[in-house]
Amino acid sequence: MSIEVRPISAADHAAWLPLWQGYLHFYKAEIAEATSAVTWQRFLDPAEPMHAALAWQDGRAVGLVHFIYHRSCWTVGDYCYLQDLFVADGLRGGGIGRQLIEHVYAQARAAGASRVHWLTHESNIDAMQLYERIADRSGFLQYRKLF
Repeated sequence: MSIEVRPISAADHAAWLPLWQGYLHFYKAEIAEATSAVTWQRFLDPAEPMHAALAWQDGRAVGLVHFIYHRSCWTVGDYCYLQDLFVADGLRGGGIGRQLIEHVYAQARAAGASRVHWLTHESNIDAMQLYERIADRSGFLQYRKLF
């Protein structure tokens, strides 16, 4: 299976959107269309710290990754937060997720980031099997307050 991972371009919206919607469905989340539209525009704006890439197989987008650079009080280099990772149903477990994460690793290294970090839901056992092989578990728990 030949997979190419590359940053999104303005022409990729129709390929990105079904994957984004699949990701939201996977997590049983609903986001306003206007929010998704703003998110897409942020990916295309070079002044924004938000980035996206798609995994392509035989001319079809089969996975996505979104990542955001942010400052840290602990290092001079930015951190890279891998916010969203999704592989199309039926293709999981074939290495596409790993390639998307490794794409983020390469981009973060090139940008001078000092770390890549991400969250996953405790029920996402399949993904955690991959994460345990390619990253270190920090031991920190997330707390949040929604507004």
